[in-house]
Amino acid sequence: MLQHLNDYFDVHQTVASVLIGIAFGLFARFLLLRSDYRQYPTFPHGQIIHISLGFIASALGAVAVPALYQKNLTALTFLTVAAQQFRDVRNMERETLSKMDSMELVSRGTSYIEGIAMVFEGRNYLVIMAAMTASLFTTAVNVWAGTAGGLLSLIVVWKLRSGKSLSHIAHVRSAPVTVKGPDLYVGDIYIMNIGLESDQKIVCERGLGLILEPKNANGRVTLSNIGQRQAILYDLSTILGVYRDTGEPSLLPMAKLNLDSGSLGVFILPHDKDPSKAVEIASRVPLLETAVRMPSKAGVNQEAKDHG
Repeated sequence: MLQHLNDYFDVHQTVASVLIGIAFGLFARFLLLRSDYRQYPTFPHGQIIHISLGFIASALGAVAVPALYQKNLTALTFLTVAAQQFRDVRNMERETLSKMDSMELVSRGTSYIEGIAMVFEGRNYLVIMAAMTASLFTTAVNVWAGTAGGLLSLIVVWKLRSGKSLSHIAHVRSAPVTVKGPDLYVGDIYIMNIGLESDQKIVCERGLGLILEPKNANGRVTLSNIGQRQAILYDLSTILGVYRDTGEPSLLPMAKLNLDSGSLGVFILPHDKDPSKAVEIASRVPLLETAVRMPSKAGVNQEAKDHG
């Protein structure tokens, strides 16, 4: 049976390269497809959409290599069409998440939404890469080399499935929530003014505080980004729950900076008041690509370091 299969693939090498490329491309998309605590992509319809797009991406990547071998350069123009389609996917994700965000008690924020949309676009390109790699090795060598190349591409896809988290740029620790008169503090960081005694009582009973201390100047600037702060509040509120309803601004989770040290104070009112779990969640918050700043890489700072 195996010998007949080998003989068939040797005769129909183009068919083999396309099929193997599509198979590994689809498998790569399945590896990257996860419905998590944000409930996105939704099951089953959101996942069906992304699997279908993954099939299209893998088919394009798998067909591109045999087209090159047959000197059919016109077929490669489909890759440019695919790039446009995946940009449309990014726009679709952005619009969908923005509409969903208006219904959240604690919103994701524009930066978080843009980051998620960017990830969905990028994952389709990873699928094309996996399909092209498997197809290339199959066409150039044989089916078994194509399988090995496909497995290698899956390892690369797995490594690139997620970016850095806040633990890479900041130390996270729990901090006491205190109310001094009408003023709310997390540690020594002022958060906001709470006028109503009933709200002050709720804050004292249910409030949970965290302090994020940046590891360097780059982390300090990144933590000051409003979008990154909103992402922290959203993840904490989604996983731990949020003790508030609409029309209660004094119970809104909030993050404020200590302007002297650059530390970020985070205040939330969770249903599950577990400081250790909150520290772990905050440490795993994605580091948004749109929020990352690296002032240490600036020419003026590099020159100052060299002179020093």
